[in-house]
Amino acid sequence: MLSIETITLFFTASVLLSLSPGPDNIFVLIQSMTQGFKAGSVIILGLCSGLLTHSIAVVLGVAVIFQTSEVAFTVLKLVGAAYLIYLAWGALRAKPSELNQEQQRLPLKQLYFRGIVMSSTNPKLSIFFMAFLPQFVTPETGNVTLQLITLSGLFILAALLVFHTIALLSGYLGNKLNESDRVQLFLNRLSGFVFVGLALKLVTTDR
Repeated sequence: MLSIETITLFFTASVLLSLSPGPDNIFVLIQSMTQGFKAGSVIILGLCSGLLTHSIAVVLGVAVIFQTSEVAFTVLKLVGAAYLIYLAWGALRAKPSELNQEQQRLPLKQLYFRGIVMSSTNPKLSIFFMAFLPQFVTPETGNVTLQLITLSGLFILAALLVFHTIALLSGYLGNKLNESDRVQLFLNRLSGFVFVGLALKLVTTDR
């Protein structure tokens, strides 16, 4: 079993890591600002579901494949980059009123799927989990697999808390700003450029 000291240290580190600027929390910020807190919350659930797949991959040892196979790593990151470009295209070509109507019609399943794809197609997350989690595992104190599962759950909980805080603040700000068509158009364009930037970052990422 994990000690209280280990749990506290790991959870604190997880909160700080979730707060540090990265693709996931930037994605949450932009989506919540342009679509509102509810949409951002559903996207967060998708992102954390993606984190769950990475944690399972670590427990099963699948993450080693992405660390050792250049082809697997490249294919997965290209799929993720292509999806981000698709989102960027949708944001850049839409007019404020059109985008607002589209977002109101977006089903929760689609928003949830958007979060899953964003998280699952980032191979560096599996490698990060594989490097980060074992540092807090102590084999002599109990089952290693159970400890890894517990740590993964704590990391996802930290991400949920941090991301929802970001979504709440940015969603509130977005609601105020979206009252102006000019500001909404700016936010749409900003979203598109952020998605392009995230896609380029993902494509140029090394293992």
